[in-house]
Amino acid sequence: MFALGTDSFVVAGVLPEISRFFHISIGAAGQMTTAYAITYALLAPLIAAVAAHIPRKTMLLTGLGVFVIANLVTAEAPSFAVAMASRILAGVGAAMFAPTATGAAAMIVPAERRGYALSIVIAGLTAATALGTPIGAAIGVLGDWRWTMVFVSGLAAVSALGVGLMLANVPLPPKVTLAKRIGPAGDPRVALTLLTTWLYQSGQFVAYTYLTVVFDRAIGHNNAMVAVLLVAFGVAGTVSNLIVGRLADQMGNRKLIVIGLIVLVLVLGSLSWAGGSLWTAVPALVIWGAVGWGLLAPQQHRLVAVAPQTAPVVLGLNTSFTYLGITTAGVIGAFGISVLGAHHLGYLGAVLVLVALGVAELASWRIYVSHTTRTITNLEVA
Repeated sequence: MFALGTDSFVVAGVLPEISRFFHISIGAAGQMTTAYAITYALLAPLIAAVAAHIPRKTMLLTGLGVFVIANLVTAEAPSFAVAMASRILAGVGAAMFAPTATGAAAMIVPAERRGYALSIVIAGLTAATALGTPIGAAIGVLGDWRWTMVFVSGLAAVSALGVGLMLANVPLPPKVTLAKRIGPAGDPRVALTLLTTWLYQSGQFVAYTYLTVVFDRAIGHNNAMVAVLLVAFGVAGTVSNLIVGRLADQMGNRKLIVIGLIVLVLVLGSLSWAGGSLWTAVPALVIWGAVGWGLLAPQQHRLVAVAPQTAPVVLGLNTSFTYLGITTAGVIGAFGISVLGAHHLGYLGAVLVLVALGVAELASWRIYVSHTTRTITNLEVA
């Protein structure tokens, strides 16, 4: 997950370099993230259904292999079209790996430890923003962005070596058809939770995808500051994710989701002025990283609590909706830059997260009604 996370987010750190290399706009360069994300979002449920009979370890290694090749192709791409095609291939590799890893983590631990287990898997993504993405961005801004993609391939190759040597064979999950895999979304509780994920991820990635231009006033002409800002964001997210994962097991998910979304609205709404200097940008990114990544564990905790029998399925859907959010954000952000300007993208993000808050509370209400109805039915039967 560390390598996949680095690949998902590192493009944000080298957008200006990619833009100059291919002679395209920043908005167009941002679609490299969109191509990767939409491929993952659409293919993850399909691949999970079609490849359910393949041993989990084999799936993980194959996905990483495709991922390595794709990023090496990106590094050698002679044109923007080839680069975009290679990002689609990288999305295929991610679609093979990520749901498999998340589903295995949820099912090999007791129910009371699921929140923490999920936070460990998510920590691979947050650690990528803390370490992998800043290092990759530094390689790109100080040298050549193509070496950034080679770096990502190297991370995935090391990950494959670790999986091959250290991971025991994971039992195959029950075979689930594509219809059954998408079926849980028909439950309003699940659907509303997934919609919450889509909306708040869209909101935060509207600004994150174009971070180098949102914070260009704080960065100035010092390219090293890109890595500093990414480290601040990623370290905060990594620490917060591990803490919130434990809290979700202890105090439930609703309070954590509501608090996180409210804080995220406020911090995104502040970016137009917080991005004006390094002294305000760093605190804003620390808070943003903490709440943005801290929301993943309680969201997944909620899904597993609502649909424990189909935990791998709903978790895979949640990851797909995360990448749908990233896809939406890339398009909305490119439009927002041309209409509002990069410095005001946070306002768009805040609106989307505010809508997510309303949807999350609607999900809480449906969960409460369902629980109350079930309790009454059980009492009547008794």
